[in-house]
Amino acid sequence: QVQLVESGGGLVQAGGSLRLSCAASGRRASSYSMGWFRQAPGKEREFVSGISWGGGSTYYADSVKGRFTISRDNAKNTVYLLMNSLKPEDTAVYYCAAGDGLGFSRSTYVYWGQGTQVTVSS
Repeated sequence: QVQLVESGGGLVQAGGSLRLSCAASGRRASSYSMGWFRQAPGKEREFVSGISWGGGSTYYADSVKGRFTISRDNAKNTVYLLMNSLKPEDTAVYYCAAGDGLGFSRSTYVYWGQGTQVTVSS
C-alpha cells in the first residue's frame, strides 16, 4: 500500500509558475512509476506527465510540453511538477498517481492522491 499526498497548489496569474509536490509513503514507494493527472470541472481526468521509477524516462501531454517539468527525488520519496507559463486552461485539480507501469492511461496507475487545486487567473 502506498499513500500519496500532493501539495503546492494555489492561485496564480497567467504566465506565472507553481511547483507541485507529491510525497509518497509506504512499502516500495520509490520503486513505482509516477504520474500527474488533472481534472477540470465538467471534464474527464487527463494525463499531464509521467516519470519512470528511476527518473530516466519522462512523458508529457502535448498541452503542457515545453512548459511543465516532472522530476523525482527517490531519497525523499517525492515527485515534483514544475509548471511554468501557466494558462487559465491549466486550471484544474491535480492528482498524483503511482503504478508499476508508465503510461498515459489512468488504468496504468494503482494509487492516487487526494489532489491539489491549481487556479490560473487571466
